[in-house]
Amino acid sequence: MNTKILVTGATGHFGKLTIDFLLNKGVEANHISALVRDESKAADLAAKGVNLKKGDYDNYDSLLAAFQGIDKLVLVSGTDLANRSKQQLNAVNAAKEAGVKHIIYTSFERKNETETSPIAFLAQSHIDTDNAIKASGINYTILKNNLYLDVLPMFLGEQVLESGIYFPAGDVQAAYVSRIDLAEATANILISDGHENKEYATNNIENYSMKDIAESLSEISGKEINYLNPNSDEYAETLKGAGVPAEYIGMFVGFAEAIKQGEFQTNSSDLEKLLGRKPASLNDYLKQVYSK
Repeated sequence: MNTKILVTGATGHFGKLTIDFLLNKGVEANHISALVRDESKAADLAAKGVNLKKGDYDNYDSLLAAFQGIDKLVLVSGTDLANRSKQQLNAVNAAKEAGVKHIIYTSFERKNETETSPIAFLAQSHIDTDNAIKASGINYTILKNNLYLDVLPMFLGEQVLESGIYFPAGDVQAAYVSRIDLAEATANILISDGHENKEYATNNIENYSMKDIAESLSEISGKEINYLNPNSDEYAETLKGAGVPAEYIGMFVGFAEAIKQGEFQTNSSDLEKLLGRKPASLNDYLKQVYSK
């Protein structure tokens, strides 16, 4: 395989996992490039023979230089929510100018694309990027990733095994999915054909509620873990009293409300097909994190 692949956000969890899967699946390290802002944070990738390309979403010229000669670009969504739309449009435009042939983008599962969405602060940049990629004329694969199983410990809090789950998500389910599985699916797309101009529903094959999570944790820990479903205002006040920064409170409340509104509940999933196996379940993930 002579395809030249570049992965952005390569020192983050998703980017690094995707590169590791590519290497494990036999892609030669010198065919993989990693976009990094700080090369000192990518010494492990350099040691594996991966090419380091210095670039920043805010610096168009750095992206244009990094994308030269690249066939497939994995555009991992950035973490700077305030500037993400502009940054990712830079990346799409630079990819077009550099002649990139295929963009794989980590987007997200959603039903409500209007500003009434409780997570509009996060959603809009994804929607803008999806639209820009489709308008660019470059072949694309858009991954509509569901909420990561990996965010659950953040929602549940550090004391969940002592004090139970306190989160205003109602009894509505979501198809939480393992970040590791999503990264492997991305690697599989990169090394196979037939993914051009497709949008994939990268959800788990089962949906889970907070009550399901409480039951699973009870079984794993041998303690009775209860789920308390406060209203959003009460929850926000409790977090404020615990010294949680306002921006985190806004994010947690927004995600809880989006879960409650059914944004992440779905019976459609392409993930098993992309992985060639069943994805990790809620119980698999919780056992890994919470087993003694």
